[in-house]
Amino acid sequence: MKVLKIDHLGIAVNSIDQGKTFWTDVLGLKFEGSETVAEQKVTTAFFPVGESEVELLESTAPDGPIAKYLEKKGEGIQHVAFRVENIEAALQELKEKGIRLIDEKPRQGAGGAKIAFLHPKSTSGVLVELCERD
Repeated sequence: MKVLKIDHLGIAVNSIDQGKTFWTDVLGLKFEGSETVAEQKVTTAFFPVGESEVELLESTAPDGPIAKYLEKKGEGIQHVAFRVENIEAALQELKEKGIRLIDEKPRQGAGGAKIAFLHPKSTSGVLVELCERD
């Protein structure tokens, strides 16, 4: 498996409109727009930082994964995403190494990326996302 870089940090927020103020007004990052991923019950907003991004995540449903995260832990870093060269091969390699996968196969994520999550019980409590972009 070849990890190319940290693709983004996913930050759960109650409201993207409120959350983006810090990233734009205080840090001066450029807001690249938002996208709703209905399958994951989330709206995302991206702020590029060099070759990586900050991704704000707002739930679109009370039973969505971000809503559940916010209920348990409050706002904050929800996941770290690593860009990989070949996500299918990466998942196979991790499975062979005994890593517990949330996603056995990649699914469609924001920005057209193929994504898959690793279970935090296999990663020292960190929700890790793998992503592949064209």
